[in-house]
Parts: sequence; structure tokens; C-alpha cells
Amino acid sequence: MTRIASYVQGAANLPLIGETIGAHFDRIAAHHADGDALIVRHQDVRWSWRELARRVDDLAVALLGLGLVPGDRIGIWSQNCAEWVLTQFATAKAGLVLVNINPAYRRTELEYALKKVGCRALILAPSFKSSDYLAILREVAPEVEASPPGRLRAAALPELEFVVRLGPAKTAGMLNFDDLTAPASAEAIASLARIGDALQFDEAINIQFTSGTTGVPKGATLTHHNILNNGFFIGEAMRFTERDRLCIPVPLYHCFGMVLGNLACVTHGAAMIFPGEGFDARAVLETVEAERCTALHGVPTMFIAALDDPEFDRFDLSTLRTGIMAGSPCPVEVMKRVVDRMHMREVTIAYGMTETSPVSFQSSVDDPVGRRVSTVGRVQPHLEVKIVDEKGRVVARGETGELLTRGYSVMLGYWNDPERTAEAVDAARWMHTGDLATIDDEGYCNIVGRSKDMVIRGGENIYPREVEEFLYRHPKVRDVQCVGVPDPKFGEELCACVVLRPGVEADAEEIREFCRGQIAHYKVPRYVRFVDGFPMTVTGKIQKFVLRRQMAADLGLAEQKTA
Repeated sequence: MTRIASYVQGAANLPLIGETIGAHFDRIAAHHADGDALIVRHQDVRWSWRELARRVDDLAVALLGLGLVPGDRIGIWSQNCAEWVLTQFATAKAGLVLVNINPAYRRTELEYALKKVGCRALILAPSFKSSDYLAILREVAPEVEASPPGRLRAAALPELEFVVRLGPAKTAGMLNFDDLTAPASAEAIASLARIGDALQFDEAINIQFTSGTTGVPKGATLTHHNILNNGFFIGEAMRFTERDRLCIPVPLYHCFGMVLGNLACVTHGAAMIFPGEGFDARAVLETVEAERCTALHGVPTMFIAALDDPEFDRFDLSTLRTGIMAGSPCPVEVMKRVVDRMHMREVTIAYGMTETSPVSFQSSVDDPVGRRVSTVGRVQPHLEVKIVDEKGRVVARGETGELLTRGYSVMLGYWNDPERTAEAVDAARWMHTGDLATIDDEGYCNIVGRSKDMVIRGGENIYPREVEEFLYRHPKVRDVQCVGVPDPKFGEELCACVVLRPGVEADAEEIREFCRGQIAHYKVPRYVRFVDGFPMTVTGKIQKFVLRRQMAADLGLAEQKTA
């Protein structure tokens, strides 16, 4: 019998887009000038493509007018808002590299991210939820209060010069975003166009932070070509047209918002619709009904929250057709409820990682429901995937191995980190995902586990080593290992297994309190267990899979049935 290898290539009837994001955006905006482009309900924003394009150009001109030049890095630290969208496309047109800062970041993480990539400018919201961004920035760079706006010289952040705050209030040492939105002159617009003409689609345009086993975030560096094409083919999988209206409750700092959301819309002339600055189930339901949305994105926990809203039945969701459920394993029963009760008969599942722009596999709108609830679909157009064993040899169809992907979507590398880049992307340009998967005879992929120890909590990636490194700072902690344990709401929660130093005592709340305000809230361990040691191999390696099983059993937590 002939052995069929676990190698697939995404056939394509459509070519890759050979343009920069700015050039493509301009063509779409001109073609759909009077159509709805951006609706942000909590800000009462409703802009046509013509209006959005004008505002993007004005901001791009203003950023260049500050003295920023193509290739400079500019961070954005904010919840979902119209300004985030403007910044995404204005930086692309100006050739500036947009650096996504997680809204949940606290002092240590912010300082590391800005310094790692050498941000010359930072746009930030005043606050969001429990985070006072202005106060956190002052902790990192106290010099800002005495600095003239645009002339920051901070010891901890030597490359940061410009701090731009959102909102009408004035803050010492900072520019106001609204001051950068004045109408640009015809001469300035012409100069912007000349800069755009000189940009190349293989140039870096976006840095998204993703952690790993090293315990520190890595800046995945993505090009126009990477994310523009990924957004386009994601939209094609959902059969998007200019008549579609996508509700985007997922965060913009994440690829789910800015690529699967914004760029899927922009490449098809579809409307980008934001129900709020953060996720709120009622706001999503109200927005879908009021704006007649045809598509909705979310992680499983978001769909669960919407379905469980006590007033769910009073909302008319009949306009919904498609969307994406991704970010963590999708429970089968939730998928069925989304199809039946939310009218999303063409909902799709997507799989990928930040380093691959991000989507490698996506189900099709006409895949049988059984396939959509049991796999992550088939390989995206123009991409290659193979499943390999521990020696790097391609396995047979149906056999488990590590998933590797190659093609236009693979990042340039981790910013200023050639060693980590070489660990992730081999000489043949295969991206090693660290995920264990199978591919069946029809090309459908099933993710069966993770060779890396990443925990996915409600769509947020938690890398245990990063939390472990932080907990080692606690004076009572001698050793610590973090594992994911099952959770019915979030899919997984983090459990910290702590070995205390001799002669000291501590309780779980003391450990959690040590984390609060220092690391992002979703990384704070839900469970803390005190142990005498860890299960080991004969060679002294910690067996995390054994520890994970032990903790789940001790806590009485059962594995969730997922797709």
C-alpha cells in the first residue's frame, strides 16, 4: 500500500497581492468611497471609506511631520477605538513599524517591549479597566513630566522621544492625538504619496509580541506581504464582499483583531464594526442587531457569554452568516449552538500563530458541520504544511507529529533576536510551530496537543516560563512550575506549583498578590498549589504532562470535550 505523506499545499485560483498595505487600502477606499468603512459604536464614529482614507492620510502626514521616518517603530497601547484603526493604516502608509502593546501589560512588560524594539514613539490611552497607563508610563519614564512634548529623554527608554495620548485632556510631556488629525496640505499629501511609492511590500510593518520557553516576549516581525495577504485569504474563506459587515469584539492589539478583523474587511471593502472598547456580550448582541452585521468574530468564551445572555432571545441576529471562532479549542456543543441559535451557518474555524501572520488552516463555509467542529479545516492558499516526527521526517497521513508551515505568511524573524529566530525558522524557511497535529486523507488538520507548554486561557496565550521567571523573584519561592488545567469557561487556567524555601510559610493569596499589578491579569495563576517537588525523568527533566494530570486530579477538574 502506498504511503501518503502528511504534506499539503494550498492550491489557489487567486494570486498573492503584490502591494503594500497603503497602496491596497487606497485602491479599496477609492472603489468603495461611499460605503461604510468604520463604525465604532461607543465613540459614535461612522465613517465612509472616503472619510476614513482622508483621516488616515492626515494622521500619516502628522506622524512624519514629527520627524519620524520610514522604519521607525511606533507603539500603540490602547483598547479598541477608532484611533487604533487610524494608526494601523497611517503607519503602514508612512512606512512606520507599528508595535502592538497588549492592553493588559504592566510596568515590567511595557518597559521590556518598548526597549526591545527601540520604539521612538508611543501612542497610549489614559487608562483601560484597572490599568492607569499614564501612571505606569511615569513609573518607567518619570522624566516625561518635565520634558517638552516630543523631546523625551528617559534613562530607561533612551530611544523613546514622542508620547502621544488619546483623549481631550492635556498631560505634561505628551502630545495629544487630536492635534495630529488636522487636515493635511495638498503638498504634504503629495509627499506622503512619494514615500508610499518607495515602500516595498517585503518591508517590516508590524511587530507583535509573543512569548516562548525563554521566558521573555519576542517581537514577531511581519511585513505588508505577510499580513495583507493573510487578511485577504481569510476573507476569501468566509466569502466576504463589500456587502459584508463584520462585528469585531476581539482586541486590535492581537492578530485576531487587526488581521482576521480589519485586514479581512479592508481587502474586500467590507465594514469594520466595533461594539465597544473591550468585550461585552450585551454590546455585541445590540451591535449585531442595530448594524445588521453579517459576520462575527470571537474566541469560544465570547460566543458562550453571548449565548448565555439572559435577554439573548430578544435580539434579532438573523443577518449573521459567517465569522471566525478561534483562539482556543472550540467546544463542540458551543459550535452547534452558534450555528443553530446565532444563524451562523457558515461560521469557520481558524488555526495559526502570530509568527505566521497568523492563519495557516481555516475551514470553509461549505465544509460539513461535522468537519467544522472536529478539525481546523484545510491549509490556506499559497501555503505549505508538513507534519514531522522528532527526527524531522514527514509522517504518514493520520500520524501525529509537529506541524511545520512555510510560505508567504512566515515572519521575517524575531526583532533583533537571530538566535531565537533560528530556533523557530529553519534554513528551508519552515516555521516550527511546536504544535502536535494530524492531517487526514482529505487534508483536514486536527490539532491534538502542544509540544510547547503554552496555556491558552480564553484566547490569551500564557507562556508558563514567563510566569515562572517572575515568581522566582518571590523571596519565599525556591522552585516553581506552571501548568494549564482544564476550565469549563476559559478552556484552561494557570496553576502554579510552588516549592517553598525551607522554614517559611505562604498561602495561595500571597503568591497571587505578588503578581497583581506586576504582570498582566490573565497571567496571574488562578490556582496555587504547594508541593515538595516535581515528577522527573531519569535524566532529571521535569515531566510537565504528569504534573498537569496530577494538578487536574487534585483540583477535581475534568478535561473539556473540544473540537
